[in-house]
Amino acid sequence: MKKTDNHNFTEGEILRPLVRFSLPVLAALFLQAMYGAVDLLIVGQFGLPADVSAVSTGSQIMMTMTNLVASFAMGATILLGRQIGEGKPEEGGETVGTCMIMFALIGAVLTVLFVPGAASVASLMRAPAEAFDLTVSYIRICGAGMLVIIAYNLIGSIFRGIGDSVTPLISVAIACACNIAGDLLFVAVFGMGTAGAAAATVLAQAASVVLSLLLIRRKKLPFSFQISKIRLQKDKARIITRLGLPIALQDFLVSISFLIILMIVNTLGVTASAGVGVAEKICVFIMLVPIAFMQSMSAFVAQNAGAGRLDRAEKALRYAILMSLAFGVVMFFTAFFHGDALASIFSKDAEVAAAGGDYLKAYGIDCMLTPVFFCFLGFYNGIGRTRFVMLQGVIAAFLVRVPVSYIMSRQTPVSLFHIGLAVPCSSVLQIILCLGFMVYIRRTVIGKTGGETV
Repeated sequence: MKKTDNHNFTEGEILRPLVRFSLPVLAALFLQAMYGAVDLLIVGQFGLPADVSAVSTGSQIMMTMTNLVASFAMGATILLGRQIGEGKPEEGGETVGTCMIMFALIGAVLTVLFVPGAASVASLMRAPAEAFDLTVSYIRICGAGMLVIIAYNLIGSIFRGIGDSVTPLISVAIACACNIAGDLLFVAVFGMGTAGAAAATVLAQAASVVLSLLLIRRKKLPFSFQISKIRLQKDKARIITRLGLPIALQDFLVSISFLIILMIVNTLGVTASAGVGVAEKICVFIMLVPIAFMQSMSAFVAQNAGAGRLDRAEKALRYAILMSLAFGVVMFFTAFFHGDALASIFSKDAEVAAAGGDYLKAYGIDCMLTPVFFCFLGFYNGIGRTRFVMLQGVIAAFLVRVPVSYIMSRQTPVSLFHIGLAVPCSSVLQIILCLGFMVYIRRTVIGKTGGETV
């Protein structure tokens, strides 16, 4: 019998399997970041600051929706991981079938909201007047492809749940290559600007979904799957919702807090808007390692929680923090001292690059903080404590990040560095909350079976 393409994390070494699983996740995240950055990079070289502002605002909105869906799909990742850890992989087919129905419905709703409502969303975001129509165009085109975008993200979530981080990497690689080709064709050759970047995004993900499904048909899965299993099973849907909804709400509300910051910055003019948009794209790169460990920890810990081995999960947490923190030190020096040089890669406009570099200094400080609490969040997601993940994210976003950014925007003269300091300030609070919750977890869960975590 052909060996299945999943990994069992409940026995043997901890560090090597964790790193081996995390590397494809990191590579996929890098390609995903490239995927988003290429739009801005090519538009920045062949378009105007208004195009850069439109793509940065529009892509931030669509990324918020994409993250919402991907976070909700984490419920499937955790459930599949636990089913494997508990020795019940045969239930995986039912879980996948339920996910397909749930996420198709979500995609249909989001399409209806974003295609006719694109102008209202752009107005809510206070898109600069020079970039308003372009922003509407970007949102509308991406909204029309929402079903494809959701399918693209669901594939990755399902395979990470069964311990396969290579298939999502292949899916992202396909999308990245197609997006680069599409951007060069539509933006650089045909001069379609913002609309071309949006069209390239949707078409690239559509190509990725089709090709990925063809590849998946040749893989040996750890569960049986037939067309008959594509139906909504209420018990599976309830568990996925109970696990995924708090994560989705947390990510959504945190993303809303960043959108609020962007709204504040948009009132400062198109240069500031474009600069922060550039900086946000760069931030995706400098946060890659902690994000990779956060996602990997969720799958690794979920299997060990299902097997009652939370002692292994805690050791994996320590390894993940140390490795991602070492990378964070390097990113701190790069972003804090050379942020303007990084921003200039994405925009030929000197003022936009300077604005992006100013904002990146604050994110440089955050590079020393996110490796800690991101790994904690992956751990808590894996053991099913997703409501705490939601709670700490919402508290940090709306009690610290949004108020601090607003207060800083009212200072004279206005500094994007000072506005950006809202991010590391909120991270400090998140670390405190995560450490406090770990004390609680050690007293009530570590050393026990872990059966009550889901």
